[in-house]
Amino acid sequence: MMYETLRDECYEANLQLPKLGLVLFTFGNVSAADRDKAVFAIKPSGVPYDRLKPADIVIMDYDARVVDGSLRPSSDTKTHALLYKTWSDIGGITHTHSTYAVAWAQAGRDIPIFGTTHADHTHQDIPCAPVLTDAMIEGDYEHETGNQIFDVFRQKGLSYRETEMVLLQNHGPFTWGKTAEKSVYNAAVLEELARMAYLTLQINPETPRIKDTLRMKHYERKHGSNAYYGQGC
Repeated sequence: MMYETLRDECYEANLQLPKLGLVLFTFGNVSAADRDKAVFAIKPSGVPYDRLKPADIVIMDYDARVVDGSLRPSSDTKTHALLYKTWSDIGGITHTHSTYAVAWAQAGRDIPIFGTTHADHTHQDIPCAPVLTDAMIEGDYEHETGNQIFDVFRQKGLSYRETEMVLLQNHGPFTWGKTAEKSVYNAAVLEELARMAYLTLQINPETPRIKDTLRMKHYERKHGSNAYYGQGC
């Protein structure tokens, strides 16, 4: 009962992935953190979404040790744990293998910021972290995946609070947010931005990035100190 609310939050967020067309079969996972208890809940490995139950959700600490649960946690658990441990104000993480985001990741390309839909969510290209070295792959692979995310954000001078999404070359996307629900929202947004960018380049391979004034106008009106998008609640 101690983790019932957290398990329910994680369970409901995971069920959104197939509903939104972001996963097939057992692809992907969502986790949800309880910062007060210093734990997070995550989908168990290899359990189909239509068979998943709240009681199946595994509770972990930020060192990727099982705190509560009888099933094996997601194989991506160490990546989630490292992100929570390092970025102390995020509350949810989503990993999918959604088609268009994965296509950009397999191509090893950042997703360029072409329009205002993209700028409404982040004012930067969505970064694609390079493929891990052989030593990283053969070592603590999932932990090193987290380090690779940190490295690309450092190298590109990005803020994880302003760009809540990343691609891993040859792998796929990770997204995060204040809650598990927001991380799923960001995963759906990322997939749509990836699709839009792909179609844009099919229509005009020479399409330039959005002009800076328009890019920042759309980002700031939604996220800036004087934001006026929405109802302010």
